[in-house]
Amino acid sequence: MDPAPSDPAPRLSTWRPAGQWAVLLAASLLFTAALEAARLPAALLIGPMLAAIVAGANGATIRVPAPGFAGGQAVVGCLVAASISPAIFAAFLDDWPLFTAVVVATLAASSFLGWFVSRLRVLPGATAVWGSAPGGATAMVLMAGAFGADVRLVAFMQYLRVIMVSIAAALVARLWVGTSGVEPQPHVWFPPLDATAFGATLAMAVAGGFLGRLARLPSPYFLGATILAATLHLGLGVPMQLPEWLLAVAYVLIGWSIGLNFTIGILRHALRALPQIIASILALMAFCAGLAWFISHELGIDPLTAYLATSPGGLDSVAIIAAASENVDISFVLALQSARLLIVLAFGPSLARLVSRWVHP
Repeated sequence: MDPAPSDPAPRLSTWRPAGQWAVLLAASLLFTAALEAARLPAALLIGPMLAAIVAGANGATIRVPAPGFAGGQAVVGCLVAASISPAIFAAFLDDWPLFTAVVVATLAASSFLGWFVSRLRVLPGATAVWGSAPGGATAMVLMAGAFGADVRLVAFMQYLRVIMVSIAAALVARLWVGTSGVEPQPHVWFPPLDATAFGATLAMAVAGGFLGRLARLPSPYFLGATILAATLHLGLGVPMQLPEWLLAVAYVLIGWSIGLNFTIGILRHALRALPQIIASILALMAFCAGLAWFISHELGIDPLTAYLATSPGGLDSVAIIAAASENVDISFVLALQSARLLIVLAFGPSLARLVSRWVHP
């Protein structure tokens, strides 16, 4: 007997793994192309993650193998290490009281918002804190799971904020200095490989992940690779090379790993919490804009420089926007953004545990 017309279409759980992977890959390409066309940030990570969320909510049973997810984390750890330069430390030392005050104020505001969201019983305490943390979105997502947070909801909050902050920063810059013609640098997917630098990067990723597991670090592959690569790169001058194709593979593996764990129940919960999540993101953006006005008014820093430096997320897109104007102090922007990321990495776990205890004493 044929099924009634009202019966739902077969879920992906009835499909063979090869068919599920084919659908996931096709959907990932579609989502990524749409995000790239809209010039939204982190398209190579958010696109595959959105495709995987749709697949997971429709019963997909495929999963990224554990070594693939671990390798993606280690590569992102090397990326964070490579983005830290001596010039950033020099800029921080020049204005360390200001940087410290701004970072502490931003962390306090984000922790309060995380506490408030969890008190409303919208999200659990640790999940709300990590989702509100104003650091690098991918780094926060990778660390969150090690401290009892729901990685799926943290990713939902973090990447939604990345998109909102990046759009707001682009609009402010366009209205302020007319950056409508600004284009991001084209991707060079397959640059000539420097055997020494590329080999050293892969070795640091593998060794860092292994040492992270050995030291029982939280999020061992990410933090282990970050610490080892930063030490060798900055301390000993070991060269690094992270070609775009390698980063793309890492982003896709991470996006798929997160998204495929979404179930229809988790997705519905995330959508029910969407108004409160958007309100908390807007509140943090408004607080950071207030900080920008204060340091601009009191210290005479260029207003657009102050705004971009204090924006709570979207470092890559903020850097592109900052480069569009000669009036923006790019080193100040990158130094403050990087300092906040490093401090969140260092103190985020303690803050998450503290706020969780306040919510559930």
